[in-house]
Amino acid sequence: MAPGIVEQLRAAVRDVPDFPKKGIVFKDITPVLNDPVVFRASIDLFLERCRGREVDKIVGIDARGFLFGSAVAY
Repeated sequence: MAPGIVEQLRAAVRDVPDFPKKGIVFKDITPVLNDPVVFRASIDLFLERCRGREVDKIVGIDARGFLFGSAVAY
């Protein structure tokens, strides 16, 4: 993985303070999904963690999990 990709991913995730209620910081991943290079890098990072392991199932919890889990499973 290219150096700095984790920083690039962190920079792409936008903080939305006080959403949905005061005191909560919502992490908006829309910028990651909007940029094909950054989205692919995020999937590549998931895959790096799976390399060398026998994976039988990929589970994506909630809407975000469905988006990333389906790409990892593919």
